Amino acid sequence: MTDIFDAIQRSAKRIKKAIDIKDIGYSNQANSSGETQLQLDIQCDMIIEEEFSQISSIHTIASEEKEKEMLFHKQGKYYIAYDPLDGSSLIDVNLSVGTIYGIYEGGFGADKMVASCYVVHGPRVEMVFAHNKVKLHLLQGENWEFIKEIHLTQKGKIMAPGGTQQNWTKYHKEMIDGFFADGYRLRYSGGMVPDLHQLLLKGGGLFSYPSTSDKPDGKLRKLFEIFPFAFIYKIAGGGAIDGKNDLMDIDCKHIHDTSPCFFGSNYEIEKVKEVYASN
Repeated sequence: MTDIFDAIQRSAKRIKKAIDIKDIGYSNQANSSGETQLQLDIQCDMIIEEEFSQISSIHTIASEEKEKEMLFHKQGKYYIAYDPLDGSSLIDVNLSVGTIYGIYEGGFGADKMVASCYVVHGPRVEMVFAHNKVKLHLLQGENWEFIKEIHLTQKGKIMAPGGTQQNWTKYHKEMIDGFFADGYRLRYSGGMVPDLHQLLLKGGGLFSYPSTSDKPDGKLRKLFEIFPFAFIYKIAGGGAIDGKNDLMDIDCKHIHDTSPCFFGSNYEIEKVKEVYASN
């Protein structure tokens, strides 16, 4: 898996340069969700595809920006699903964005996940890689430096609630309001990577994107976003659920399947389970 890790590191450096200089205007193409793609989305997707195509151990890739998966090497054993530029709509206001990778062996699915990784492109470029441990790395010049292992606290202090509030269920809104009444602080940028990264590094809490009236099956994608972060959060000592079930126990029938999701410290996750068990 070292060759995959190296390819991710090279991709991150190239994406950083693309963010610095690339025209961020809209293209005339749409992604798998029908959303008009930024030129930068397309560029980042091409960078990662090019780097992974050179790795013989990679069988197939699937990109959040492509409708179908792409076969690379029939003898390879790894399947990689990635979101090349999560939160790309934040680029024009200069907020942090990121790239997410789910690394699977023998096929796509939570039960086949063996590692995951994400990269934060902000004031600094940081990378978190999870295999047996969750490790933070920092890009300094052209070199990556290991910083530390990441462990979640048992109880946090930050709330990152996703989805439009008018589309929340009554019980979900009451739950979130209850956390704020207990002194939790709002920290939500609209980017999954920076928000979940902040929870990991600043004392834990809860990130939520529930089932809503406009998106009853959730908005975030299992292979590209949910499973990779669920893998990371569980290894870091926290939890990841769809409201009732462990996210790593749910199935995935299509590469673009979505699900409601909650990530956080164990205290907050247990509170979510209590609320959702009775609704």
